[in-house]
Amino acid sequence: MAKVAKPLPSLEWLQPRLNISRVLSLLCFFGIGAALVVWNLWFANIPSNLLWIVLGAQLAPLLLLTPGMILGTARAHAWTCFVVNLYFIQGVLAAFDPSKALYGWVLSGLSFSLFCAALMFTRWRFQYERKLAGEI
Repeated sequence: MAKVAKPLPSLEWLQPRLNISRVLSLLCFFGIGAALVVWNLWFANIPSNLLWIVLGAQLAPLLLLTPGMILGTARAHAWTCFVVNLYFIQGVLAAFDPSKALYGWVLSGLSFSLFCAALMFTRWRFQYERKLAGEI
C-alpha cells in the first residue's frame, strides 16, 4: 500500500501560528535567562568569587542560541529544544528542595513552555518554507 502525502496547510493558516509560537518562544527564552540571573544574584547562596563563574556557565548555552532565536531561524529553535532540557532538569531537581521549590517550578514551567513553542515554530516554519517553495 502506497503512502499518500498529507497536503501542507495554507499560508494563511500557518502565518498566525508562526507569529504566536515565535513570541512565546522568545518570552520563555528570555524568561529562563531572567530567572537564572535573579535567582543567582539575589537568592542563591553562592560565594561572590564563584558567582560570575556559575552564572556564566548557566547562561552560556542560552547566549550561544540568542542570535538565532532573535533572528527567528528554525534551526536555532530546533537546537533550543535540545538545550532547554538542561534547564528543565535543573528546575525539576530544584523543585524537590523546599527552599528552591518556587524557582524550580518556574524554571521547569518556562523550559517546558519553551520546548513546546520552539518545537511547533520549527515544524510550522519548515512547512511554511515548503509551501512557499511550491510544494502542495
